Amino acid sequence: MTGEMTAEKARAAAWFRELRDTIVAAFEELEESHAEGPFAAAEPGRFEVRATSRTSEDGSDAGGGLMSVMRGGRVFEKVGVNISEVYGTLSQVAQASMAARGVPGIEENPRFWASGISLVAHMQNPHVPAVHMNTRMFWTPGAWWFGGGSDLNPCIEYDEDTGHFHATQKAWLDPHGAGEYPRLKAWADEYFYIPHRRRARGVGGIFMDDQNSGSWEADFALTRDIGRAFLPAFVPLVEKRRRMQFGEAEKDAQLIHRGLYAEYNLVYDRGTKFGLATSHDPEAVLMSLPPMAKWV
Repeated sequence: MTGEMTAEKARAAAWFRELRDTIVAAFEELEESHAEGPFAAAEPGRFEVRATSRTSEDGSDAGGGLMSVMRGGRVFEKVGVNISEVYGTLSQVAQASMAARGVPGIEENPRFWASGISLVAHMQNPHVPAVHMNTRMFWTPGAWWFGGGSDLNPCIEYDEDTGHFHATQKAWLDPHGAGEYPRLKAWADEYFYIPHRRRARGVGGIFMDDQNSGSWEADFALTRDIGRAFLPAFVPLVEKRRRMQFGEAEKDAQLIHRGLYAEYNLVYDRGTKFGLATSHDPEAVLMSLPPMAKWV
């Protein structure tokens, strides 16, 4: 048994909120500083923020979160940065899924608590890559674990951008052990794969799930550094590409690539499935979907 872990839960939830605030401020600064190139004449985007809530089947409080979405900005066509802290009793379907993954005691005591941050950015300029990041902590009376990561999703690939994204993540993970970056990179390559398309949805990144080394402090530190790596891995790519000119062919490639992203998130993404299965706010759960996409 894990105990209630009240202090650890509070620390994790507070960190996800702190990371959310840092990212939102950085993204609004990118909007303000975009003074030349495509979309520079538009008004800088701002996040619209609203609270989300969740209720149990009996109508009792089951947690919620904060949904922050920017639409139609100079740099970001649509970006969401959501945080949540939810709790209650897992459904029969969720219990079966957890039991199949080896979570002990879930059928006898199906209480749970989960908190995390989830981010997806779809960009105005096709030369600027889309990106995803999430980290989370999950608790049940019999187990706890961390999960998440980040991955880059360009429709127009630049080898130097891919190299920077991965090198930055490696630099943040190396202090946790020389094997951590290769392990999490391989996991991302497997997880962010679209079987029915027989291809990856992007150029990879890092990912982990069911992370429980036996040391909550060590795993929390790893989770924090996955989050801290995000802005230095991504923002320089935005600054490099956002002023580039593009035409109809590049925009068409972007819309087609977004179709792949939507397919993956609706069919395979574990977080999307969990959010919908636990009756969380569907707008928050489906925030990751692009504003426009195309199938040919």
